[in-house]
Amino acid sequence: MIADDDERNRLTRRLRRYGRVGANVGGVAARIAGRRLFGLDPERDKDAASLAAALGGLKGPIMKVAQLLATIPEALPAEYAAELGQLQSQAPPMGWPFVRRRMAAELGPEWEAKFGTFEHEATASASLGQVHKALSHDGRLLAAKLQYPDMQSAVEADLAQLAVLFSLHRRMRPAIETSEMMQEIAARLREELDYELEGRHMGLYGAIFAGDPLIRVPEIVPELSTKRLLTMTWLSGGRLLDYTGRSLDERNRIAEAIFRAWWYPFSRYGVIHGDPHLGNYTVFEDASGKAAGINLLDYGCMRSFAPKFIQGVVDLYRGLLVGDRALVVHAYDTWGFGGLSNELIDILNIWAKFIYGPMLDDRVRTIADEVSPGMYGRREAFRVHQGLRDHGPVKVPREFVFMDRAAIGLGGVFLHLGAELNFHRLFEETIAGVDLADVAGRQREAFTAAGVPLPEG
Repeated sequence: MIADDDERNRLTRRLRRYGRVGANVGGVAARIAGRRLFGLDPERDKDAASLAAALGGLKGPIMKVAQLLATIPEALPAEYAAELGQLQSQAPPMGWPFVRRRMAAELGPEWEAKFGTFEHEATASASLGQVHKALSHDGRLLAAKLQYPDMQSAVEADLAQLAVLFSLHRRMRPAIETSEMMQEIAARLREELDYELEGRHMGLYGAIFAGDPLIRVPEIVPELSTKRLLTMTWLSGGRLLDYTGRSLDERNRIAEAIFRAWWYPFSRYGVIHGDPHLGNYTVFEDASGKAAGINLLDYGCMRSFAPKFIQGVVDLYRGLLVGDRALVVHAYDTWGFGGLSNELIDILNIWAKFIYGPMLDDRVRTIADEVSPGMYGRREAFRVHQGLRDHGPVKVPREFVFMDRAAIGLGGVFLHLGAELNFHRLFEETIAGVDLADVAGRQREAFTAAGVPLPEG
C-alpha cells in the first residue's frame, strides 16, 4: 500500500510539474515579448537560459524536439537552440507497483502467467516509456517496452509549449518560417505513442533486412503487445560507445552497417529510421569476438517519403557533384522549397554541401574530415544563420525536418566511431539503379504487407 501511494504521488507530482512548467514558459515568453515590443534586446542569453530552465523540469517528449531543433540552423534563435540542446531526454523509471498495474491494464490481471519470467527493474527508460527484460515460455529472451501513463496528455502539453516557442520566434524577424515544421513535429510525436504502429514498422524493417549479415531487427511478439505495450525479441549486443576503442576495421564495419541501415531503406523503399542516435544501436560480435554488425533498435520515430522526394535527394547529390545548378534548383523545388532567390539557393547549398560533403568526396576520410567533433557543422551553421538573416525568410517543408535531423544524427555516430570510409562509394552503391517506378512498386508492396500507411504524395 505504501508503494502504491508513492506511485500515485509521483504521478500527481508529474502532472503538477507540467502545469508549473507551462506557467514558467508563458512567463518567460511574456517577458521576452515585452522587451521585443519596445525594441530592447539586452538579455537574450539570460532569456535562453530561463527558457531552458523552465522546460528542463519536464525531461519528457519536448526534449526530443529541443534536440531536433538544435540541428536546424535558424529554426530557433541560436541561444535558445544551444540551451535546449543540452537538455536530456532520459526519465527516471517507474517502480514495480506502477509496472504491475500498467501491465495488468494492457494484458489483463493474469499477465505475469503469460511470461516465463519478467524482471521487476527496468533495463532502460526514456521519455515515453521504459523497457523490461523478460523470458517467454518457449525460452526466448524478450524486451517489453511499456508506455508511461497519460503520455498522450503529456505530448499535447509539450506541443503546446512548442507552439509558444514558435510563436515567440515569429516575433523576432525569423529567417525560417516554421509552420510546416510544427505540423511535422506534432505528427511524428503523436505517432510515437502508437506502439502498434511501431511494431508494424519493425516488421517492415525486418522484411527489408531479412538475411542481411550486417543488420539485425527485433521480432514483435503480437500476443504480448498492445497499443501501449510492445514486446519483442531481445537482441544481445554491446553498447556502441564500448567499441570506439576497437580496431579501425571493426569500427569501419560498424559504421558501414549503420550507413546501410539508414540509406538502403530510404533509397529503395522511401523510409528512414528518424532517430539515429547512439542508444538505438547495439553491436553483435562474431565467434572470434570481433564486431560483426548492428542491432537496429527503436522504431517509434519513423518517416516515410513519396518516391519523388527520394528522387529530389538523388538529384541534389548529382547536382552538387557535377556543379549542375539547374538540377540543384529542381531538387529544392521537388522537396517543396518554393520561390527561392539566387541568394537563398546559395545559402541552402552551404548546408547541403555540409550534409552531402562526405559523399561528394571520392576518397577514404572521416565524416568530419579533420574538423574537431565540437566544431562539426558549426562553421556552416553560422554562415547559414548569417545568410538567412540577410536574405530570408525561407519556408522549410515538412519532409526536410526529420531528414535533416537524421543526417546530423548519423554524422554524430560516425564521429564517435572515428570511422574512415569512402562514403562516396558507399552512397553510389546504395543509389545505383534507383528508379522511381521501381521504388513506388516496392514501397507499395512492402508497406501493404507490413500494414504501414503509404506516404502522401
